[in-house]
Formats: sequence, structure tokens, C-alpha cells
Amino acid sequence: MSTGPTPTHHRSRTARTTTFAAAAALAVAGPLVAGAPAIADANFPSTEGETSTASIATYSDLIAELERLEDTARFGVDVRTLAEVGTAVSTSESGRDLYVATVGDGPEAVWLQGRIHGNEPYGTESLLAVLKELGTNGSPDWTLLRETYTFHVIPMYNPDGSELNIRHTILQDGSDARIDLNRDWGVGKFAAAESEAFYEYWTMVDPAFAVDIHHQGLKREYGTGDEVTLSLGISLAPGGPTLPGVEGGAYDVLTRQMHVHVYDELQRAGYVNMDRYQVGGSLEIDIKGGVVSAMMLGLDHEGLNPEGHSNPAIFFETSGNTSDGSLGQKARGKSIKQNVVALSELLVGMATGEVQEEDPARWEEIPHAPVTGYQTDTGVIPIP
Repeated sequence: MSTGPTPTHHRSRTARTTTFAAAAALAVAGPLVAGAPAIADANFPSTEGETSTASIATYSDLIAELERLEDTARFGVDVRTLAEVGTAVSTSESGRDLYVATVGDGPEAVWLQGRIHGNEPYGTESLLAVLKELGTNGSPDWTLLRETYTFHVIPMYNPDGSELNIRHTILQDGSDARIDLNRDWGVGKFAAAESEAFYEYWTMVDPAFAVDIHHQGLKREYGTGDEVTLSLGISLAPGGPTLPGVEGGAYDVLTRQMHVHVYDELQRAGYVNMDRYQVGGSLEIDIKGGVVSAMMLGLDHEGLNPEGHSNPAIFFETSGNTSDGSLGQKARGKSIKQNVVALSELLVGMATGEVQEEDPARWEEIPHAPVTGYQTDTGVIPIP
């Protein structure tokens, strides 16, 4: 896997963060879709009262926004359904078209996905905001990104769950079984149509790296009790049972460098408080059925990946989801903005080579509880 061109485009980190913060502010200053209410000033996250989903992008909103971006983009946003791409399975369990947008002319592909869980909405809106910048912003950084990469953007991986405001998709085989799409890329899995469709598309794209945008519950930082707004995650634990043995340890290094870079850049934003993503209080995740895990492992499902392509992948977890008392609509703007800035900084850092110069050992500096074990697909592996 190429790690990007030799750094030739260094600007000051402060200047670049300011640029992306301004772009993010413009992206969320008004609604991404028609009819969304204006953003109010409030705490982040806000948990007062019942959660309103009135401003959250629906499937029809997604289509309308993608069509608008395709029509108005200065730099060639191409919106297609997987039926148009030609995957063997091309719709959701309920028959909805699955959408992907591409932009850029670079030699390396980048995979950006959101809302694999239907009740985690801001992956959709964050990626639409980034797609807008990629399609319309002529600044040096966004130009560099289009010249270095070709972006494959999937703003709503799980349209059925999104419409039902649930985590899962529901099988339409008569069983009504609920499938967590982020546990469905694995040997003996691929129960859902969405998994088959997007896996085949991944084998067509062969990305250089991937980013997945999620939500988590409300959370406080270990040791300080401060509210966490964004957790930085790697689904195969660095230094854990699996990742050090993948690609000679290359992904074990690069995924940590990616998050160290994001952590440094976003600390300049006063509204963002980050930590490492953990479960059960002190466990690192080491799951192999997740989409980004399968990407790193080079999963070959039904002979579609015979060359064993793999790529490093990380994820972001915004605090708050659509369960009552968790996601306050007053936090909408900041929730989207932190993802836009995080993703933008990461992408430019990869393109310039700044990420690859980071010290991976500084992963330990990102706030986290002392690690007691690894949460795997089959149970907890304790650390002696």
C-alpha cells in the first residue's frame, strides 16, 4: 500500500485547521437539506427533553442533496447507485437503491462511509458536508486532495435502518431478523443484501485507506470526568491479538499515526474533547466481523478478492445518538463540524505525508482507561 506522496505541500497546521474550521462552519451554518431548523446555541451534547429527529437527513433528503451536489459541483461529483455500478446485489433489504458519490482524479482511492447504523445520523450529514467541499472548494488543500485521491463516499450505508431510526437492517426473507451491518462482513456471514452489495463494491475500488463515521452513547473522560464529544477508534486493537500480524505490522503503525494526527489537530478546537474508543470501561475492541476490520484483514468472500487486497481503516465516534436523552438537536452543528474538521485534517495529513511522520507511540497519550483486555467476537481476552 502506498503511504502517499513525498510531503511537498506543508502549510502551518494552525492555518490549515483554521481553514477547515471555517469550511465546516459554512457547511453546517445552514441546513444540509431543505426544511431543517436553524442551529441553536447550547451545550454539547445537549440532553434536555426528548430527542427530536426532525432535522435528521432522511433517505429522500440524501438523494436530493446528492443530486444537487452533482448538478452544482465545480469539480465533478459523480453520483451513482450500485445498480448503475453493476454489483450483483445492488439494493437494500427493502429494495432501496444504495448510493455512492465519487470525486477526484487521484491515483489512489479513499473509502468514506457513514450511517452503517441507522440511528447514528451525523455520518450522513458530515460526509455530505465533506463531499460539498470536495466538489466546490478551490483552495490549495482541497485541490491537493482531488489531485491525490479519488474519493468514494457512502453517506448512508444503511438506508432501511435510517428510515426506521434503528441500528440494524431487517431481513426480508420472512424471518424479520435484525442484522447489525457492522458485524456482517465475515466468514459465514453476509446475511444482508447491503453487506453483499458494498463488499463487492469495495473489491472494485481497492481503497488505499478507509474511514467510518459512527455515534456512541454519552461518555465521560477517564480520570477527569469531562464530557467526551469524539472518540477515536481502531476496530483491531493496536498491539492486540490481531493487528500486529497484519501486513507485517504496517497497519498497526499507520492507524495509530492517523489518530495521533487527528488528536493533535482537533485539540485546537475548543468545543472538541477526545479520547480513545473503548468498551466495557477498559476493553480495547478486536472484532473481525466489522466492515473496517474485514478491510484490514483482506477478507476474500466468494472469490471476489482473490488478490487479498487490504487497507488500513479507522473510525470516529461522535457522542450521542437518536435515543431519547442522548442526542440533543442543539448539538447538531458542533457534532457535524467536529467530524468535518477531523476528516479534513486527516485527509490532508495523509496526502502531504504529515500523518506518516507522526510518532505512533503517542497513541498512548490519547486519554483512555487502563486497558484490562480485548473484546473479541467470541469473548474477552484479558491482559495478564
